[in-house]
Amino acid sequence: MTDGAHDGTTVLQSKRSATQYQILIEIAERQPAVSQQEIADSIGITSQAVSNYLQDLVENDFVQKHGRGRYEVTKEGVDWLITQTTDLREFVDHVSDDVIGEVEIETAIATTAIEDGQAVSLTMRDGVLHATPGEAGTATAVAVSAAEAGRDVGITDFDGVLEYDLGTVTIVSIPPIRDGGSSDVDHAAVAAEASDHDLLAVSGTEAVATAHAADLDIDIQFATAAAVAEAATKGLDVCLLAVADDLAGLTDTLRNGDAAFEIVEYDG
Repeated sequence: MTDGAHDGTTVLQSKRSATQYQILIEIAERQPAVSQQEIADSIGITSQAVSNYLQDLVENDFVQKHGRGRYEVTKEGVDWLITQTTDLREFVDHVSDDVIGEVEIETAIATTAIEDGQAVSLTMRDGVLHATPGEAGTATAVAVSAAEAGRDVGITDFDGVLEYDLGTVTIVSIPPIRDGGSSDVDHAAVAAEASDHDLLAVSGTEAVATAHAADLDIDIQFATAAAVAEAATKGLDVCLLAVADDLAGLTDTLRNGDAAFEIVEYDG
């Protein structure tokens, strides 16, 4: 056999090797009773072509013939199948991780049913990207999966500008417990501040206690600067109750991002 079966090339580099690989798989699945016509029908070539390949495989000790219509893959044939399958698996991993992974694919919520390959318009709603069939918006993309209304859909091939206003972050400084904690905060003022924002986030036990005292529902507990900044970049206004001791770390991270923020205090 003068093809890739012996020279180390993978089955993808030679049509002949690819066909031999398929034939060996078919024999392994059906042995010992193997019909050449069944193999031909399965892989899409003629019965005569299968016969020619089988002759080469027998001559090169990849297959043993035990009489008419009875074939068996030898140890050498199995070893070659394993090697080629390993190479194929590594190639698929490469394509998945290094090729497809480099294609920019985002996720949106389908406003109505979307088909794979359909053009969509993009909007930002409540901090979440939404996709609508058609190209009426200022930003468009192409769906890479199908989705029903309200489900997640993959999108790529972005074009245009997604128009929406960035959110802001208002940090309400809460005294640490040694300085009075939640008891030293004007709870009514905090409630009024939070009502002007889309989300309420808290960082620190004293901040949690302040939210409870102000009768507020917490949207983001154990809030980090990264989470708050992400919400703001998605167009949401965030009210963050944070213990004063933690402000330096929070503001350093926010300062390095795109979100505008301010710090306020409401002493009780």
